[in-house]
Amino acid sequence: FQQFSDPGSRKEHVKVTSEPKPGFLERLSETSGGMLIGLVTFLLAFYVLFTNEGRALRTAKSLDEGLSLVAPLDSIHSISQQNEGRLVHLAGALSTSKPLFDPSYGLSIQAVKLKRNVEMYQWVEYEDSNEYEEGGEIKKVTKYSYNTEWKSEVVNSRNFDREIGHKNPSAMAVESFTAVSPNVQVGSFVLSKGLVDKIDDFKQLSLSHLEDPHADVTRREDYFYHSDNPRRPEVGDLRVSFFYAGLSGDDPYLGSADRVSLQLFLYFASSHPNSVGSKYFSLSSKVTVIARQRGDQLVPYHTKTGDVLEILYPGDLSVEEVFQKEQESNTMKTWALRAAGWLSMFVGISLMTRIFYTLVDWFPVVRDLVSVGLKVFAVCVASSLSLLTISVGWLFYRPLWALLLMLLSAVPILVARSHVLPKKQQ
Repeated sequence: FQQFSDPGSRKEHVKVTSEPKPGFLERLSETSGGMLIGLVTFLLAFYVLFTNEGRALRTAKSLDEGLSLVAPLDSIHSISQQNEGRLVHLAGALSTSKPLFDPSYGLSIQAVKLKRNVEMYQWVEYEDSNEYEEGGEIKKVTKYSYNTEWKSEVVNSRNFDREIGHKNPSAMAVESFTAVSPNVQVGSFVLSKGLVDKIDDFKQLSLSHLEDPHADVTRREDYFYHSDNPRRPEVGDLRVSFFYAGLSGDDPYLGSADRVSLQLFLYFASSHPNSVGSKYFSLSSKVTVIARQRGDQLVPYHTKTGDVLEILYPGDLSVEEVFQKEQESNTMKTWALRAAGWLSMFVGISLMTRIFYTLVDWFPVVRDLVSVGLKVFAVCVASSLSLLTISVGWLFYRPLWALLLMLLSAVPILVARSHVLPKKQQ
């Protein structure tokens, strides 16, 4: 049955469902399916842990190789043939040949990337449920609540528990998009696509000094609203914001090639075809790049270990600072994947041993003891096998460390065994 807390607006209601408690054979069948999933998860953990160690060591060696070979450029405005094919380091302001446009809103900006973000005011369903056992049945009480929010993706109201009164449009009248400059340079050097992709420090564009571009569009703060009343939006209304990354060009009021400017042009509707609005903002767009010089282009550098060095950071950084950041990033990625591998192994072991819990779940006391024992078992085995897998990954690169890790991999099992023996004696 369903119980409505507000029948008029139908913003919240509760549904109660019940089903017979599954029998032993049914629960055993579900556990068998979980064992298969656990086996796949368990095997996946070995792959993640083993390949991660090789990747981490290769990346570290590649970075050491790059640090020993990189050649800082004396000038970004002249191309030296002596550096052809070499790994080079340079820092300078971004520049683009043409501004990026959004003709729908008459917007133009001298930057590497311009992103239009469109949001729709629409219904969103939230679900909160809990289960309990009563009269040999499993009952589930689910509370559904509905709120109106701005979302950048269309929420399909057909999947709602109750679509009536909470229906959303099926599509947006205006689409989001990201425009990228086809030619991005630092001094006389053209950046590769891979380097351009790394320019992703988007900042929201201020529209506070601009006017409404069309009669049916209203500007309010840093948004353009497709709404009759932006203060009280209705479902289906749109709001549009803009973000930029990698400002480029010179600000005529600053007169410095090492500073960048943001120039916004607002072309009014057809009734104001000659009107142009502009505002200037001073921001730094300096970047530091480490890549291979090929003519006037900066392209990926392939190391002896097979990795690729193609690095870009915002700001003016030294060679040592860049490679230190890369080493730190490699370390963080390595530990994140190690944690993911261990968790995958723990989940896999837990699912594969779940059948022992199912066999005794009719006896509450035994069931609780088995549950604790299985969790301890999963933690110990996952830790031991993770360390063992990591050590095998190091075997060809750092054999002494690999042997030490192999010895450490036995510690969790020995600790678990030491807790079991006293209990047996008791």
